[in-house]
Amino acid sequence: MKSKPHGSMRPAVRALPVNRQIRAREVRVIGEEGEQMGTLPIAKALQVAQERELDLVMVAPNSVPPVCRLVDYGKFRYEQLKKEKHGRKSQKGLLREVRLRPKIEEHDLQDKIRKTRELLAEGNKVKITVRFRGREIVYPELGWQVLKRVAEALKDDAVATSLPSKDARNIALTLAPVATKKPQEAKQNAETEDSQGS
Repeated sequence: MKSKPHGSMRPAVRALPVNRQIRAREVRVIGEEGEQMGTLPIAKALQVAQERELDLVMVAPNSVPPVCRLVDYGKFRYEQLKKEKHGRKSQKGLLREVRLRPKIEEHDLQDKIRKTRELLAEGNKVKITVRFRGREIVYPELGWQVLKRVAEALKDDAVATSLPSKDARNIALTLAPVATKKPQEAKQNAETEDSQGS
């Protein structure tokens, strides 16, 4: 039997007791359309679920009696995963990381700077990390130069939240987006300046 890798990309969803996994004597049952079916003994609730070709899923195990829904469990789980994924996408202000190397080429550096700008524009904090491998650690000044170039290129879009830090094989700098005017305010200010200039 193969085990899952630690870095599994699948979001973790709370496992809910289904059908025979439910250990309560009686449960409050909610139908597929959300209608209350009342409190039923577990055997009767399982029978109703089987007749309708649905699963009995415990959605509120801590209430008395526990609340169960009649749903297609596969579809229910898929929708839960989708909601969780959407929720993670819509989060703002996350700490994202951009990794660089001390001997990065100019074009690659510009690409990383562009990506960092996009992350900052989304409202995320960005940790810029310069990683050293092998004998590169002997020349830390190359890493400091790369970090300085990135900070210089992003000075209009971001502000450093702390001084750059150095640990064993990394130099890191955390950037936060600059608090800017809202797009409408900026547009109104630009229109006002144009009308005054004419």
